Amino acid sequence: MPIARQAKFPIGQVVRHRFYPFRGVVFDVDPEFANTEEWYQSIPSHLRPRKDQPFYHLLAENEHSSYVAYVSEQNLLPDETGKPVNHPQIAELFGELADGRYRRRPGLGH
Repeated sequence: MPIARQAKFPIGQVVRHRFYPFRGVVFDVDPEFANTEEWYQSIPSHLRPRKDQPFYHLLAENEHSSYVAYVSEQNLLPDETGKPVNHPQIAELFGELADGRYRRRPGLGH
């Protein structure tokens, strides 16, 4: 039986993608890959991550738009800018940003 890994990034953490120019706020974590095989196969093979690691749901932004992203742990780094993420759904889930992490609104969560 595989050992479940502890997620490196907590809910509310601001992160950035290791290769692509976007950043986001973690709003959920899957302990391992939990998306469709079609989605997984759409990733270029030389960039395709392992499935046996945490995958993060992000309220993400790039310089052109905001969206929801699904990213493997190996492709994320902490965002060190200290700047807020500009995504319209952040206020629904989170309060203030402090030390690179948004505080979860009271009453939300598992």
